[in-house]
Amino acid sequence: MTLDPTGRPLAIPAQDTPIQGQVWNTAVRRTNLSTVVWASVGIVVAALALLLVLVYLSTFLGPAALVVCLLLALVPLTLVIFAVRWIDRWEPEPRPALWFAFLWGAGVSIVTALVFDLGVQIVVASSGTARPAGDFMSAVVQAPLVEEGAKGFGILLLFWVIRGQFNGPIDGVVYAAVIAAGFAFSENIQYFGVAMVNGGITDLGLTFLLRGVISPFAHVLFTACTGLAIGLAARRASGSRYIGMVLVGLVAAVLLHALWNGAFFFLTDDAALVGYYFLVQVPLFIGAILAIVMLRRKEEKMTLQRLGDYAAVGWFTPAEVEMLATPRGRRQARAWGAAQPQARRQAMNRFITDATRLASVRQRLVSAQQHPAHRGTVAAGQPGPTPDQLEESRLLGLLMADRAEVIGAQP
Repeated sequence: MTLDPTGRPLAIPAQDTPIQGQVWNTAVRRTNLSTVVWASVGIVVAALALLLVLVYLSTFLGPAALVVCLLLALVPLTLVIFAVRWIDRWEPEPRPALWFAFLWGAGVSIVTALVFDLGVQIVVASSGTARPAGDFMSAVVQAPLVEEGAKGFGILLLFWVIRGQFNGPIDGVVYAAVIAAGFAFSENIQYFGVAMVNGGITDLGLTFLLRGVISPFAHVLFTACTGLAIGLAARRASGSRYIGMVLVGLVAAVLLHALWNGAFFFLTDDAALVGYYFLVQVPLFIGAILAIVMLRRKEEKMTLQRLGDYAAVGWFTPAEVEMLATPRGRRQARAWGAAQPQARRQAMNRFITDATRLASVRQRLVSAQQHPAHRGTVAAGQPGPTPDQLEESRLLGLLMADRAEVIGAQP
């Protein structure tokens, strides 16, 4: 008999007991073919956009300066990625989706911003507007609108393509942070390069201090507003309310971005900038950290509650719910898995991940029952399952296979 991490037997509860009136029969697949196709196409297109950005930067920086600035840009990028990994630990997002997010931010969003910036410069020049006014429009109006719009559209694309795995606000924040990190990565290469070419090592050091050390999370903070709104919409809303929530998040992202850029436009005194940073930006950053911690705890509580729903009808044992839905239980499970053969260790990791996703799907089903007008539900007299019911059935099938592999039985 195989023991679970708590020392109790891993048992298989009744697999024919539905959480709802019916569990729909669907083929159990880990990856949908259409999702693979869309992910492949998206990654290739976004990677080509990043390549185009690097070629563009090399034209006025030169290959040597480009390499130096690229290496420097990796420093703040690494800080953000480590933070994202911490946020994403409870329910890790698919790696192809994260790669697409990074490439979208570093490639497509930058190309979009460059094209619009060129358009603004042409309009300003043709209208005869004085240069300071043109700079103000570019920094405080055009840049926040275009950049946050481009980054936000990348989050929406992920939401549409991997809807079944886009489960809530944490997912939205994670994808927003990765897109913003990619955008800041390419933008930092440009800023570092211009500083080095125009002012030498001194200007490069000051620019790196400002962008790479003092404010590496600036773009993350802006775009996280949009990601948070889309994540809330993924769990709660549809139709016009869904669009409204996304717009609210985008407006917040644009305003925070404009506030940041506007401070550097109007506050030319170093002391004033330092005061603004500690009085405005530092509290905003601390508030964002506290919000993420609260969201993480809420996700943990929701997972425990929703997996408890399944345990109540026999899909999980109480010990399994403790193992799958609490930080302590997961640590024990992974420590137990580390001592097992590779296949069983991987199955344990899948068991945890699939259970967490199942809890999120269950939460959407509960929300649909409480507010049927906010989500697509099966109309009276119309046969067939909803997408969330299909996803629930798929995940339950995967979990049975996960459990069977963990205990060494045949699924």
